[in-house]
Amino acid sequence: MQSSRSLFKRRQMRARAQIRRKANGRPRLSVFRSSKHIYAQVIDDLQGVTLVAASTLDKDLKGKLKTGADVAAATEVGKLVAERAVKAGLGDVVFDRGGYIYHGRVKALAEGAREAGLKF
Repeated sequence: MQSSRSLFKRRQMRARAQIRRKANGRPRLSVFRSSKHIYAQVIDDLQGVTLVAASTLDKDLKGKLKTGADVAAATEVGKLVAERAVKAGLGDVVFDRGGYIYHGRVKALAEGAREAGLKF
């Protein structure tokens, strides 16, 4: 029987393989969700660099949020990363949910990014 971590890695690799096929050179909006915070970054896989990033630990959000581990915080992080991406000239990205289910905080981050102007 496989461990939950190895199963998570399998889901993550499966999602990333789909993204690579459909990306067409677009950068990837990657999400990491911990028990206390949520992080998002836009990554250019062709060059292997992070273009913009945001998290619940950013100074812009830290004082505004009650906690970094709820749907409201994820929505704010999504809006912040989208604003930074649009300012950097990135309009179209590919959403990478990692090994997480598209539900709850991951979904809220994606919807917040869409509201702020990112297209995916």
